[in-house]
Amino acid sequence: MNGGQVRSRSTVVQPCARCGARWAVQGKPLHWCPRCRGVLLSPAPVDAPADRRNYRWVARPPGRRTHAAQPARRPAVVETPHYHQIPQWGLHDRLPGEAVVPRRPLAALTDRVGTALLATAGLFVLAALTELGRYGILLHNRTRLIQPWLLWISDASVTVSSILAPAAALVTAVALVGWLAQTRRAAYAAVGQADPRSLRILILGCVVPVVNLVWPGVFLTEAARLRIADGADPRLLRSVRIWWGAWLLNAVLVVVAVCYRFASSLQVQADGVLASLWTDLVAAGVAVASLALVRGFAGLDLRGRPKTVHRWVIATEPARPVIEPVSPGVTGSADRAPSASVGNDEVVTADQQEVVAK
Repeated sequence: MNGGQVRSRSTVVQPCARCGARWAVQGKPLHWCPRCRGVLLSPAPVDAPADRRNYRWVARPPGRRTHAAQPARRPAVVETPHYHQIPQWGLHDRLPGEAVVPRRPLAALTDRVGTALLATAGLFVLAALTELGRYGILLHNRTRLIQPWLLWISDASVTVSSILAPAAALVTAVALVGWLAQTRRAAYAAVGQADPRSLRILILGCVVPVVNLVWPGVFLTEAARLRIADGADPRLLRSVRIWWGAWLLNAVLVVVAVCYRFASSLQVQADGVLASLWTDLVAAGVAVASLALVRGFAGLDLRGRPKTVHRWVIATEPARPVIEPVSPGVTGSADRAPSASVGNDEVVTADQQEVVAK
């Protein structure tokens, strides 16, 4: 046996896990193989059974020795993988879409609130014209008879307009409630707050009779003050007050027109026609004022054009004229005799005066 292997007198050996050599344990066990620097297994008797040792015997052909493990070969450098055409698989870069905003229940009507207000104003004007035509027929009927077909046309036009105009006003009121909720939500969000009034409170305040004479103006005033604080037109609050006054006047005229319906005399009924006429005209005015208010909150005028805010500043200096004023001048020819002087005043004849602009 070679010098690295165990002699027969040694009974405890340490096999090498790399080269397989067995080293006799003379004293303290070793950790590394003196030949290949491999790890030495724990000491065990030479003739120990397999269940008492942490290694196993491997049979090799005669004359073949175990060499130290060869270092792993590095793979040959290969070409970087690439494609001859753009692959059709993998992830696609999609542009981020806009955030999906949940649709409100009244969004369909709120988006068309301007069109609804114009239609309502037109129908109330038409109703006022039909009432005016009926009143003219009543005046003509005092002395002359009325043709039945003309009376039928008047009654039909008044009936149809009295149905269509209130129906349009009801649909427009629903659209205005949705617009009010959306406008208040945007006004409070601009100052970093949430609307303290819920949608149910807004609906009840705008729909319940008598209560809707006060609370819509309150809701609009709160929203207008927030918009003005955020830099909107200061005249927005005045528009709210004008609308509020027209709204109250329309409510009073509606009550008056309804009271005229219960009249028994012909003269009072004729006066009721005039009351209905003025009620329809004021209702059309309320619709126009509402349209002006809706566009005013959007920063537009009544015709839908952007508003120009004028800001007045205090002048610190007197005004300076851009063009100097024209003053009379005196010119005379050199061959004329000098004019006579009286004291310090110079006498100039009329033909020697002319106006010279500086």
